Parts: sequence; C-alpha cells; structure tokens
Amino acid sequence: MARVTGIGGLFFRARDPQALAAWYERHLGVDDLNKSVWRQEAGATIFGPFAEATEYFGRREQHWMVNFRVDDLDAMMADLRAAGIAVETRAEWDSEVGRFCRIHAPEGNPIELWQPAPGFDGKAG
Repeated sequence: MARVTGIGGLFFRARDPQALAAWYERHLGVDDLNKSVWRQEAGATIFGPFAEATEYFGRREQHWMVNFRVDDLDAMMADLRAAGIAVETRAEWDSEVGRFCRIHAPEGNPIELWQPAPGFDGKAG
C-alpha cells in the first residue's frame, strides 16, 4: 500500500506573512520561505490528534500547534529569552521522548520546541 513519507509543508493564515516568515527565520532558523524551501533534518515526526477539549494548545479556538525538533533546547531557550520572547517550560512536559518548551509566534500561534531524548527513534515501547 502506498503511504505518506513525511510532511511536505505546513500552511497557515497570517495577518502579515512576510513579517511572520522573517520572525521564524530570525528566531528559529526556519529559512524565509519567500526565498527558498526549508530543508529540515531527518528525524522523528509525531502526527498526533488531540481530544477536542484539550487545554494543551492553550486558547480554545487554537486548532493546531507546530512542534519543531531542536538540537540544543537550552541554547535555543537562552537565545529566545535574550530576544525578549517568553519561554514556558513545565516539568510534566519532559518525558522519555525528550524535553519540551513552548513559545508563541507574534500572531499568537503556539510553537512547541522539542529536543528528542538521546537515542529516541520514534518507536513506541
């Protein structure tokens, strides 16, 4: 059977697409998509629907949240805080799959940053 091999893109509405793309490039290293295609590193990707009543994403009207893998969560958090971006952490977010933190893009969308645990390959058990 044919199957999906990965995420080919993430598309969403923005009040100011150019400014938002520049923010993602400046603070998270995601290439400005107006200039090129972002080439991400291979690694685990979680496709995880949540219950409609979840509070995990924050605001009730928030229907999605992007999760980016990072190579050094502590350094990323330090850079973000130095840039004046609020970084939220919670002990219960960290688990055997890795460490997490949460930020919000300028238009309010939640962004989860994830440093996978050493050796984590995405397989359950």
